[in-house]
Amino acid sequence: MKTMQVPRRGVSQKNLPVDMGPEAVELSGSIQRIIFHNSENGYSVVQLHVDQGAGVDHKGNVTCVGHLAEPRVGARLRVRGAWVNDKRFGRQLKFDAVEELLPDTAEDIRNFLGSGQIKGLQMELASRIVAAFGTEALRILDDEPERLAEVRGIGSKTLATIVASWREKRCMRDLMLLLQPHGVSLALAVRIYKLYQDSAIEVVQSNPYQLATDMHGVGFVTADSIATKLGFPQDAPLRIEAGILYVLGRNSDDGNVYMPMPDLLKAAGDQLKVAEEMLRDALECLRQQKRVVLEEMDGEVGVFLPDNFDCENGISRHMCRLMHGLKRIDTVADDRAITEMVLSLRVELAEEQVEAIFMAVKGKVMVLTGGPGTGKTTIIRMILRLYLEAGAKVLLAAPTGRAAKRMQEATGCTAQTVHRLLQYNPVEEAFQCGESKPLDCDLLVVDEASMMDTMVFYHLLLAVPDGATLVLVGDVFQLPSVGPGAVLADIIVSGKVPVVELTRIFRQSAESAIVRNAHMIKKGVVPEIDVQGEGDDFRFIVEEDPEAVAQRIVELVVRDIPWRFGDIDPLRDIQVLTPMHKGPVGSLRMNALLQEALNPVGREIRRGEKVFRVGDKVMQTRNDYDKEIFNGDIGRIERFDQEEGKMSIMFDEMKTYGFEDLDSIVPAYAISIHKSQGSEYPVVVLPLLKQHYIMLQRNLIYTAVTRGQRYVVVIGEPRAFVTAVQNDRIRRRNTRLAARLCRALG
Repeated sequence: MKTMQVPRRGVSQKNLPVDMGPEAVELSGSIQRIIFHNSENGYSVVQLHVDQGAGVDHKGNVTCVGHLAEPRVGARLRVRGAWVNDKRFGRQLKFDAVEELLPDTAEDIRNFLGSGQIKGLQMELASRIVAAFGTEALRILDDEPERLAEVRGIGSKTLATIVASWREKRCMRDLMLLLQPHGVSLALAVRIYKLYQDSAIEVVQSNPYQLATDMHGVGFVTADSIATKLGFPQDAPLRIEAGILYVLGRNSDDGNVYMPMPDLLKAAGDQLKVAEEMLRDALECLRQQKRVVLEEMDGEVGVFLPDNFDCENGISRHMCRLMHGLKRIDTVADDRAITEMVLSLRVELAEEQVEAIFMAVKGKVMVLTGGPGTGKTTIIRMILRLYLEAGAKVLLAAPTGRAAKRMQEATGCTAQTVHRLLQYNPVEEAFQCGESKPLDCDLLVVDEASMMDTMVFYHLLLAVPDGATLVLVGDVFQLPSVGPGAVLADIIVSGKVPVVELTRIFRQSAESAIVRNAHMIKKGVVPEIDVQGEGDDFRFIVEEDPEAVAQRIVELVVRDIPWRFGDIDPLRDIQVLTPMHKGPVGSLRMNALLQEALNPVGREIRRGEKVFRVGDKVMQTRNDYDKEIFNGDIGRIERFDQEEGKMSIMFDEMKTYGFEDLDSIVPAYAISIHKSQGSEYPVVVLPLLKQHYIMLQRNLIYTAVTRGQRYVVVIGEPRAFVTAVQNDRIRRRNTRLAARLCRALG
């Protein structure tokens, strides 16, 4: 990267990046007005009176947008960026590199010191300092601050205040200079300073890999790049340890609870390019520091992150506790009462449904699983009725807000997210309910249990009282949880927990082609897609050209489906689900096409390649426990406040986002199938092409099809559909929960 030299006072000369493309612009000048400043992340809009450069108005002022630690009127800046045209605010310079230019003249230094930005220094004292030291005043502050005591009115207390404040400002400036040449954004530099304060430079220089551990959004690759440019060698122990943790973290993000030792050594070696002996030495250091856990089981050495290890062991321990405990209410209903209730419904139940009712009434822990249309909701309602009639305290929960809402609507009983049930405190990042504060219930029913990862399920079990009955409901054939583990599948595979699988499809559900085809897909039988008619609720449109598929999807969403049904809103009711993010019909491309077709104009803001407009359909991409908005929740943008730097999004209720939070929001006209777990939509449109071959798996297609309530349209190549249905080679996650349950429960 090309660099330019920027002279500084009080710190060594540093470089700033300048190679920002052919439209890069460099301006220098003084801040005339602060239009907006977010103190949390430094996002700022300022008016700069420029000394030189193009594109200024008749007053020589330019509106500049970017990140500043603490902007102040009068501060001199050198900024580098590119011109952008904001529809509301006009032409602006969006800068990605900035340097505060310290004043040179005595008058400018006096104004700078007396601006109120340095605690303990007002204009009168600033005048005395400049009178005493002239243009050397800033050097004195840097190198000989004790000499300020020579100035009348500066006692020991005032001196300490001034020096501490000056060092803080200097630390922020020096951190910016240190990080910008290494590709670290100004926003991230501000966050680093906010976290480490005066220790920020020391942390970055002594162990930049700590950033990857302590800060969300700073990965090993970024930290490694900084470390390399700061002179850290490839075989530095800190680098190797951080690289191993990075590989383990990435493995956990892929859904695994642990990593076999040989796999870890190979992956870490490929990432770090160091000898295996060095990897083993670093791994032993991490083990001694208790930052990893090594466990041998059945001849295989597994390497765990400590939280994953503790949670998986904890699940086994608490499942054993619950199953061996006595029911708090042991007379919910006798056999006669259950039989009478079943007869009173005047519906014919399958044998496995009756078995599920008896099991939930008499047992302590059970799993109820089955595909669409098999009556899971009917059984849940019967179980709840029996417990409630016995005066039992009942709680209902699901992993996401969407699933909890559907559960509440289906049962008529209050349901909530697992996090809300356990009273998650986002400030402390901890659940308030647990062993010392258990839930007050006799029965806990958890729906969509296949979505719970190892950590969430462990904390749920911690809070279930000994005498309660736990009923886990879910479709194990769907995609597993986003987080590490395959909890529901492992519980079933262990064979140590009672399981009832509902297989009979009821007559009303059997009339739906969606339900029939879903069960055929589940069995690996390809539905006769070539005979699906316009009257069915499941349709296959044959189209092999990817560009034609993309354009046809737009036509379906914007025109054909709303016209066919009359009461379908293309934004609210139709969801495009894609197997992949990239490609001609990936979520990225389809979001751009559908946004342009459904919401082409309006107030907008840009974040990288993402464009947000008022009226857009958007999705949260990670759990935000403070807002109680979860990964996969979909909302709609209601308004922007450019000056406040905020956006209002309507989910089930209105939520406010700062512009700095928008890295967790993406357009949601089209989303990945993985993100649709736990949701249902009136209409699902699913593109399938052979170019999706990596993702063409049976459980992926099954999950997509079972998201549709009224209408499912698959569009693409029939051979891709056939490949997906016939491919049952699901990647096995590395977990040991099933083995632990077998050992714990005998």
